[in-house]
Amino acid sequence: MNVVTSIPTQASSVSIRVEPVQARSTARVNALLDAARDTIHDVGYELLTTAMVAERAGASIGTVYRYFPDRVAVLQALAARNRDRVIHAVTTRLHDDKPATVLAEIDTVVDTLVTVFRTEKGFRSLRVGDVLDIRPVTSPRSGNSEIARVISDDLRERLGLRLDSAGRLAVETAVDVIDALLGRAFLHSDKGDGTLIDEARRMARLALADI
Repeated sequence: MNVVTSIPTQASSVSIRVEPVQARSTARVNALLDAARDTIHDVGYELLTTAMVAERAGASIGTVYRYFPDRVAVLQALAARNRDRVIHAVTTRLHDDKPATVLAEIDTVVDTLVTVFRTEKGFRSLRVGDVLDIRPVTSPRSGNSEIARVISDDLRERLGLRLDSAGRLAVETAVDVIDALLGRAFLHSDKGDGTLIDEARRMARLALADI
C-alpha cells in the first residue's frame, strides 16, 4: 500500500516569507518545494541553492525570494512538509491497521516510514529536518518528537496505555533509532538496505520492551 499518495499537498507555512492565502500562491509554493525536493533527490541538500530551485521550477529568482528569504528557509519549509506528510501517513496507517500491541505498533511505524523513504523524493537526505537541526526557533519540538507524540497518543487513545515520562522517552528513543538507522539504510539506495531496515525494527522493539 502506498501511504503517501493520498497525503494533502498544501505546503506548511513554516519559514515562508509571504503566507500563501490564495490557492494560486499555495500551488506556487508547493511547486517551489517540489523543485527543491527533486533537486535534493539528485544532488543532496548540501548543494541546494535558491537559484537551483528557481531553475527547476521554471520560476524567477524573485519568485523564490518572495516566499523564502534564503536556502535555509527552503529546507525548513520542505522539512516541515515532510513532517506533515509523515504524521499523516503514520496516523492513517495506525488507524487502518489497528495494531493490537506496542510491538505491533512500532512495526507498523517502521513499515510506514520505509514506504515514505522509498516513495518520497529527497526524503532520505532531508527527512523531517532533524538530521540538520534546522527547525525554526519558534518550533521547540523536533520532527521526530512530533512523530513520537502521534505514537504515544495512539497508544493512549486506542490501547488505553497512559505512558509516564520514562515511557514517553522510550517512544522518542525508538523513533530516533528508526530515523537514524533508516537514514543509513537509504543513504545510497532508493530501495534501502534490508539488513539495516531489520536492525531499525529490532532496536526500536528493544527500546519499547518495558512498556
